[in-house]
Amino acid sequence: MGSKSTPQAANDSDSQVSIPSGSSQTAAQSDGEENIESTTTKKEKDVNIDDLTATLGSVSIAPTQPSSIANAPQSIKSVAKMLASNKYKKIVVLTGAGVSCNAGIPDFRTPGTGLYDNLQKYNLPFPEAVFDLGFYARNPDPFVQLASELWPGLKHSPTITHSFIALLEQKGMLLRTYTQNIDMLDVLAGVSEERMIECHGHFRTASCTVCSKPFDGEECKRIIVEENRAPSCLSCKGHVKPDIVFFGEGLPDRFHRLVKKDVRDADLLIVMGTSLMVSPVCQIPNMVRRDCPRILFNRELVGTFCRDGVKSRRKSYSNKERDIFHAGDCDESVRLLCSLLGWKEELDELNSSTRLG
Repeated sequence: MGSKSTPQAANDSDSQVSIPSGSSQTAAQSDGEENIESTTTKKEKDVNIDDLTATLGSVSIAPTQPSSIANAPQSIKSVAKMLASNKYKKIVVLTGAGVSCNAGIPDFRTPGTGLYDNLQKYNLPFPEAVFDLGFYARNPDPFVQLASELWPGLKHSPTITHSFIALLEQKGMLLRTYTQNIDMLDVLAGVSEERMIECHGHFRTASCTVCSKPFDGEECKRIIVEENRAPSCLSCKGHVKPDIVFFGEGLPDRFHRLVKKDVRDADLLIVMGTSLMVSPVCQIPNMVRRDCPRILFNRELVGTFCRDGVKSRRKSYSNKERDIFHAGDCDESVRLLCSLLGWKEELDELNSSTRLG
């Protein structure tokens, strides 16, 4: 707060005492002069106090923000401002394996730690064979062993990012979330099946790979997890597997039925933790309207996203929208975003309520 000059008393000109030249100063004059000076000083002090009181009355003292919030990057601040505006009520979310890494589930393609780099113990002819329909018909054991380790709800809890998606639904802001993952962590986090599109299937139901007849999902789980073998179809004796999408299979009908309408209705797209390399899901960011803002939380820039501050070719109908890209861990990005929005306590409570054990 800047310094303030001392205000003049209202009757300052009248308080000056003029002594004629050559006049002798009497005791009465001296006493009167001292009284006038004392009165002037008191008035000045009163004015100073009133002025200071008025000044302090207009000052509000904000609570000290944690350094992480105060120093939040502009990309996160921009997203927080958008979500706080209450403008976006039809958000479409697209996620990949990167949102589940903090749950202990490896992604597929990261060199050294990705799932495909750690399947040597299954003696596969090529890494993708573990999800190949033809290979499963000849040798289901590698998939059975992998599925018994990764079966949803046994070892892995939803991450902060999964809880964030569920929180968006609770706040009435989520139109749909599309995930390429088969871990079902979104549903375990509290996202309703109505708002959920599991593009590559899930473990809740099962069917025969030969005749396609349904097989009880819980029984399939018991046989794979406890007996460590592939279930057999009760009708044709073919191998049964959970209803996750293998190479050579089509995506669920629900995906095709809803995706075109959802990208047309979306008012905001949030993409998190994906390489955007698997078609047709990787095309979703290109399918939204040109005036739909796009946000990417990812370790690297992918697809057709542009860096924050770089004008996109996607010109909107009213102004030039820019993609927002924030590089880093998805959970850390989401936690910082929710701190800026004042949602952190809700986020943490929701996540804690869904943790296993």
